[in-house]
Amino acid sequence: MDAVTAILTRRSIRKYRSEAVPESIIKELIQCAMSAPSAGNQQPWHFIVITDREALNSVADFHPHAQMLKDAPAAILVCADTSLERYKDYWVQDCSAATQNMLIAAHAIGLGAVWLGIYPRQERVNDIRSLMNLPDSVMPLSLISFGYPAESKEPAERFSLSRIHYDRW
Repeated sequence: MDAVTAILTRRSIRKYRSEAVPESIIKELIQCAMSAPSAGNQQPWHFIVITDREALNSVADFHPHAQMLKDAPAAILVCADTSLERYKDYWVQDCSAATQNMLIAAHAIGLGAVWLGIYPRQERVNDIRSLMNLPDSVMPLSLISFGYPAESKEPAERFSLSRIHYDRW
């Protein structure tokens, strides 16, 4: 699938088959994440691959929008090591770009995925920090639930000329 098709047809997928995702594919997704741009090329990201059923279920217990984790074969937690920052607070943009790269890559290779927000919800940050034993300098941004899709969705038409401005508002 070419890049434009992957971007225009990607949808949030919340239902997965029980089939495990091979480690080689997980590595490929993280390689795509690490190819994202970052401010000053600081690359503050770290990734935690979660396949442990108990851990996935635990996240679903405290995150109000994460029930799909109870059926997902895997998730990837995207974090930033703020001690690596040269440009304060750009880690949010850096890790968001990494997250989006993984979502598009997952779709392009036939996986379903959904972005679960962690930061800036402090209660979610605290809960995932505790569950994953994150060091104080590591801030969780997002959690991506993924697996082989057990649902399909038509592409969403989100293009709107009313949102485009030229030269000035």
